[in-house]
Amino acid sequence: MGKVVTGLPHLVNMQYVKENMIYQYTWPETSVASLPGAPGRTSFDPANGVQVLYIINYFCNTIGLLTVNDFRKTEELISSRLPEDKKSEMSVFNWLKSVYLNYNL
Repeated sequence: MGKVVTGLPHLVNMQYVKENMIYQYTWPETSVASLPGAPGRTSFDPANGVQVLYIINYFCNTIGLLTVNDFRKTEELISSRLPEDKKSEMSVFNWLKSVYLNYNL
């Protein structure tokens, strides 16, 4: 499914995939597709590739960030700047919303 933006085809829901990721993670057997639609109170583990990939895709698609650079910037924030007190998916999502635009790689 797509739409046209300035005459060019543009995908509505881009997906960042494991092969795009720049950091090393553990990969439990849970698939990203089995995670719930919206971040909740589920405990967030920044070393868990499945959870990091889920929150990157959810965050970027929710606020309209659709380039690989956007996805990588989000991964960089989670991997290097996430405060230790951000323990749930929702707190990570809200933190990303508050810092994304002010962070320069």
